[in-house]
Amino acid sequence: MCHLEEVLKIFQEHGLVANKKKCHFAQTSVDYFGHVISGEGVAVDPSKIESVMKWPIPKNVKGVRGFLGLTGYYRKFIKDYGKVARPLTELTKKDAFNWNNEAQKAFDRLKVCLTTAPVLALPDFNKEFIIECDASGIGIGAILMQEKKPIAYFSKALGVRNVTKSAYEKELMAVVLAIQHWRPYLIGRRFKVSTDQKSLKQLLQQRIVTAEQQNWAAKLLGFDFEIVYKPGKLNRGADALSRANEGGELCVATSCLQWKDEEILKEEFHQDSHLQKIVADLQNDASSRPGFVYKHGVLLYEGRLTISSKSVLIPTLLKEFHATPQGGHSGFYRTYRRLAANVYWVGMKNTIQEYVRSCDVCQRQKYLASSPGGLLQPLPIPDRIWEDVSMDFITGLPKSKGYEAILVVVDRLSKYSHFITLKHPYTAKTIAEVFVKEIVRLHGIPLSIVSDRDPIFMSNFWKEMFKLQGTKLKMSSAYHPESDGQTEVVNRCLETYLRCFIADQPKTWVHWIPWAEYWFNTTYHASTGQSPFEIVYGRVPPTM
Repeated sequence: MCHLEEVLKIFQEHGLVANKKKCHFAQTSVDYFGHVISGEGVAVDPSKIESVMKWPIPKNVKGVRGFLGLTGYYRKFIKDYGKVARPLTELTKKDAFNWNNEAQKAFDRLKVCLTTAPVLALPDFNKEFIIECDASGIGIGAILMQEKKPIAYFSKALGVRNVTKSAYEKELMAVVLAIQHWRPYLIGRRFKVSTDQKSLKQLLQQRIVTAEQQNWAAKLLGFDFEIVYKPGKLNRGADALSRANEGGELCVATSCLQWKDEEILKEEFHQDSHLQKIVADLQNDASSRPGFVYKHGVLLYEGRLTISSKSVLIPTLLKEFHATPQGGHSGFYRTYRRLAANVYWVGMKNTIQEYVRSCDVCQRQKYLASSPGGLLQPLPIPDRIWEDVSMDFITGLPKSKGYEAILVVVDRLSKYSHFITLKHPYTAKTIAEVFVKEIVRLHGIPLSIVSDRDPIFMSNFWKEMFKLQGTKLKMSSAYHPESDGQTEVVNRCLETYLRCFIADQPKTWVHWIPWAEYWFNTTYHASTGQSPFEIVYGRVPPTM
């Protein structure tokens, strides 16, 4: 009755009206979109189970997809659904339909799994959630629980690219995907993650130094959780967790990814009379300040956190987004775009402009680029990313860990670039091997490559390799590298970046190459209006 009273109050507050004829009260169970909800929990509708049991053996891909569509709707009831259904999923690929023993076993097992599907407990948001994760050679799985009772199952078969990953990477993938899958249940409350991969503590304890670690950490931002290690023999899903003695728990890491200066920002916010005036206006009329939104005690401007223009943290932010490896000592506008994607304060453009103008490193290491004379005839704009690339070399560098040159490869559409270190002497064969390893492996074989007339590219081996791959090698005009201006511009950016960070230690340039590549690909480009990262991945790059 308490729940009913709460629902009716919400209806009243928002002016909603219920149709009395369609309302049913004091029911022991309710049928809702193929589920039966009762005091015990959530179960599969028996009529749907009957439909599955009567499903004929599929004769084609359409039949398989229909069966997977129905069973997949109830995948939260089936432990390791992704692994069980994998043989059937494989049949849906192009020209892959071949009903064999594995497919028949999976077909029969899914029917059995649905007929014996457990009643899942209803979530109680006043109790702690626990996620139990696991990974095998072919898939990952997880269970969302409360008080040892399963609320939902999650599983995913591993694709060809992920099957070869290490056990650590698979377990980490299981944790991240499970947390993201159950985000509505977990966001804003503390929960536990149980795993048999003890080394996962490294993700939360060590400094974030690689792009891959940053990617994983970014996906867990905003979640407040604790990782609990359990040996494999104690981490066997709902059955093991239903035992009276769970045993063997060892808290190895705690994650609560929050800005440690949050309290400072709150105090400054409440002391800023200008921001408080904006808040007061918004509380009186939400549309009085275009672009501003005040919600849950936080003031946002166009979706960005608004801080006081007098904040003591602004110098730290300016340094972080300009003078660090991810900031790259960029010019005013690129620094502004990178910072403005995360935060806003009144007058921030002028503040950033003054900071960049007075940067000592930029003044000493940068020079004004002069535009070359002559008429440029740019190449046609590509239609897809990584179909047309340009390539060039940066040579004459001091030896650093045995490396003396950089191969620069740029996607002509997105401007996404790779900086590949090389050792002398490099030949047509070694360059081809590096290209396959670093470019083809990630992006496929390009349809065209733009390069100037370097002897390496003119070698028979180089031309034959691309001829065999169906790739056309375009040559720029003799003595006119401007027609290959794509890599010329990137080369200048890379050289400027390195000068800013290795001025006193020129032989350490190899160390900075990964950071330089990350900086360039996450930096705003005026020609596209976005960063290369945004164009390729369709989202704003995460920041540290």
